[in-house]
Amino acid sequence: MNKFNPNLARRRLLTSLALSPLWMPSLARSVTSPYVAHPDIQRIAVLEWLPVELLAALGIMPLAVADIRNYNLWVREPELPSKVIDLGTRTEPNMELLQQLSPSLILYSQNYGPTVEKMTSIAPIMGFRFTSNTRTPLAEAWHSLQLLAGRLGLHHQYTQHVQHYHRQMAQCQQRLRIWHDVPILLFTLLDKDHAMVFGDGSLFKDVLDNLGLRNAWKGKTNAWGSQVVNIEQLATIQDAKAVFFSHGNEALFARVQQTPLWRALPFVQRYPISIQPAVWFYGATLSAMRFSELLTAALEKRA
Repeated sequence: MNKFNPNLARRRLLTSLALSPLWMPSLARSVTSPYVAHPDIQRIAVLEWLPVELLAALGIMPLAVADIRNYNLWVREPELPSKVIDLGTRTEPNMELLQQLSPSLILYSQNYGPTVEKMTSIAPIMGFRFTSNTRTPLAEAWHSLQLLAGRLGLHHQYTQHVQHYHRQMAQCQQRLRIWHDVPILLFTLLDKDHAMVFGDGSLFKDVLDNLGLRNAWKGKTNAWGSQVVNIEQLATIQDAKAVFFSHGNEALFARVQQTPLWRALPFVQRYPISIQPAVWFYGATLSAMRFSELLTAALEKRA
């Protein structure tokens, strides 16, 4: 097994964010090329991870996906079958391969990857965004999912997913009642000195609201609800249950936990830190459900 390289991990995360469709969020309406009939749902190609999740929520796995290696590192679930074809990077997917596959539809995130002209020369397209001026990330996810269900003729699957989501959230909310007064700090590490925290405007904050929980981070956030901070800045959080999301950086976090600075943080002394596997920060309803499941299990374990 290869040793974990914290510098490489940091570059991966910063690259993931810098190249994310969230980096330049579109304020335009979802771009969809003209269509008549429903496309063949077995031949849909996806150029970014958010639409992968939207498609999976309707019970469909794509024919091809861009950047499967990093998908498995940062998103992880829904797991992609081995038969799904890798299209290369999300910023510059293999357009020749894409054309050879002759997809029935191309799903993408707006302002990210190939131009609309290049994609429409191959197949009909449908674009999505993470958030907007009028909708939170979770509300935008539901809006996008409804549009996709209509495009694919999968209204029944959409209704089933809505019901499943609300059942799960109600169950998790009930199980987490004893934590309603305890702020929850959600974070990951970039390197030994910097953390990324999640607050207002994030998908995770939307889910915390659904669960009746409080977010511990009250500081500034960027347009996507996250913020990079020095470890020292976490000292402003006095009383919170902290949840760390790992992306292959457990060894880095173990070293950070041994430092005097980390041990002196008030919330570290208050509650044990919960370490959880990857959940895509900029996902949709399936990421919201996975986050709620992991959070509920983690908090129940330490109740």
